[in-house]
Amino acid sequence: MTESRHTMSAQDPSERIKNFREVMCGYDEETAVSEAKRCLRCKARPCMEGCPVGVEIPAFLGLIAERKFEEAYEVIHRTNALPAVCGRVCPQERQCEGKCVRGKLGAPVAIGALERFAADYHMAHSAVPAVKTAAGRRVAVVGSGPAGLSCAGELARRGYSVTVFEALHLAGGVLVYGIPEFRLPKPIVLREIAELEAQGVEFVTDTVVGKTVTVEELFGDGYEAVFLGTGAGLPKFMQIPGENARGVFSANEYLTRINLMKAYEEDAETPVFRAKHVIVVGGGNVAMDAARCARRLGAEVTVVYRRTEEELPARKEEVLHAKEEGIAFRFLLGPKEVLTENNEVRGLLCTEMQLGEPDASGRRRPIPTGNTVSLEADCIIPALGTSPNPLLARTTAGLVFGPHGEIAADETGKTDLEGVYAGGDAVTGSATVILAMGAGRAAARAIDGYLKNK
Repeated sequence: MTESRHTMSAQDPSERIKNFREVMCGYDEETAVSEAKRCLRCKARPCMEGCPVGVEIPAFLGLIAERKFEEAYEVIHRTNALPAVCGRVCPQERQCEGKCVRGKLGAPVAIGALERFAADYHMAHSAVPAVKTAAGRRVAVVGSGPAGLSCAGELARRGYSVTVFEALHLAGGVLVYGIPEFRLPKPIVLREIAELEAQGVEFVTDTVVGKTVTVEELFGDGYEAVFLGTGAGLPKFMQIPGENARGVFSANEYLTRINLMKAYEEDAETPVFRAKHVIVVGGGNVAMDAARCARRLGAEVTVVYRRTEEELPARKEEVLHAKEEGIAFRFLLGPKEVLTENNEVRGLLCTEMQLGEPDASGRRRPIPTGNTVSLEADCIIPALGTSPNPLLARTTAGLVFGPHGEIAADETGKTDLEGVYAGGDAVTGSATVILAMGAGRAAARAIDGYLKNK
């Protein structure tokens, strides 16, 4: 049994900054088998404790080790509606791999890479089944992001007739408008959605629930339960002078133009501003995505973060890739003013910070020192998090919301409005794909129980 973890090959940084093709290349069969054999088959299975959707990790790893690749995929797919997505974007280092016993004495088993391998093998060696017509009791799912897709898949598996309503023209939510092509190719997402359609899930796009149709009207149309997985797509801004200048884009708008509207293509109908010097404010995965997209559009890019590198919330892999691609980092700087000329961005005035005692997040609080520094830029992209859209709060009587606009729901997703469940970023605020999927799956189980007892 090999002891060392198998690294995954990747595009060379000097080449990948010129394209939007996927950076990581995946395992071949021999590497996948060898890596799967590193699993110790622990009886306690601590890796499963770290998986929000409860994938039977040792079981699928064992099947890969035996070269039973399709069977491995089936094991994953029993609890995870989006294996190819999760294998690419889940923070495995903080979840399943973070609890891997082998990781205590060395590198953990590459669970995420093996999940991706099994899903990619399935896609390459099997066609999407014919779409079946669902005939069970009707449930409406609002939002086709990770929470909505996971909820829909679990409900369909349990025999319900599920309709997913999506506000945009393409299903997938943040998977298609937020995560760049070089991290998550869109054909992968569309194939995962096609697999759900084959289970009988219906997708209705260009429908804004709360405007095109209300939650109350969905019940009037015959749906017996509603799941709200509307995400958190309302961007937060810096709240500093000058941020209304031309050249300031929220990370949401910037990434949506690039990912959903293909603004990086030469003949794009909805182009994006191609800047020379871009500053991205923030330190999460969205900040890394925006910075790496700007780099591929030809800009010199600097990430400004008010804490140190140790506190960066982004995945270490994403930070490493950004550095490899020539993106600069300036730590312990907080934005103070957008510098402008004729209402166009010319730079960012920042306050130098020092770290004090830990705040509510557990990270040391940044404290201004009083010193300032100016950075040159013709484009600034705040990536400071998001909050839920307030539309549902204005149009859904009886639904209770928290202080930041999040839908109030218990651990099963149950809200104060009978028959209405919610999960994902609409409840928690910005989080990860897999946590949203776990919430969607939990809500599906609760909806099943509710309807069976109704």
